[in-house]
Amino acid sequence: MIDHDRLFKELIQTFFWEFIELFLPEVLEYVTQDSLNFLTEEIFTDVTTGEKRRVDLLAQVKWRGEDSYFLIHLENQAYNQQEFERRMFHYFARLDAKFLMPIFPIVIFSYDEPKRPEKSQYLVNFPHRKILEFNYVAIQLNNLNWRSFLNKPNPVAAALMAKMNFQPEERIRVKLECLRMLVTLQLNPAKIELISGFIDTYLRLNTRARIKC
Repeated sequence: MIDHDRLFKELIQTFFWEFIELFLPEVLEYVTQDSLNFLTEEIFTDVTTGEKRRVDLLAQVKWRGEDSYFLIHLENQAYNQQEFERRMFHYFARLDAKFLMPIFPIVIFSYDEPKRPEKSQYLVNFPHRKILEFNYVAIQLNNLNWRSFLNKPNPVAAALMAKMNFQPEERIRVKLECLRMLVTLQLNPAKIELISGFIDTYLRLNTRARIKC
């Protein structure tokens, strides 16, 4: 079985600022990039199910021009889950209680189906009052057109195009374009291997397709 969380964690830890530049470039305007520090794995117990859940990625970064920090919490969601937005709120609340820092939450929805837009908000409302509005950034790969990233020379784009929206008959073309972009990036061998392994995992081609290619 594919360890989706490990693959995405390795990719984004290695190319963290490239990920931010690709999807959230405005964050770069107020962060000190050389302050990046990945915190140790946080484990929480889900009181409703009794399951232990791990925070996928938690980065501590410094506000630009200030002496204080904030957290960037990133989750990869590889399967569709009901009320996932509530789980994200639970993560936020527990991280807030532990670290007492501002938290910027991000979710990458990386599954193939369904393609309906995912929620990016958790609300608690009563008829006469709004009690809670919790928002997070939702990056839903199967709703992104891979062609929109062809001219973005970014290692994260080269990898994640493999999980974006394309037609079955475009599969070979997508893989070729991912690898073409990878060659142009002039990365070191270890980083090339990481991205090419990611691409191969999600864009496997059968023998017939390889010969045709």
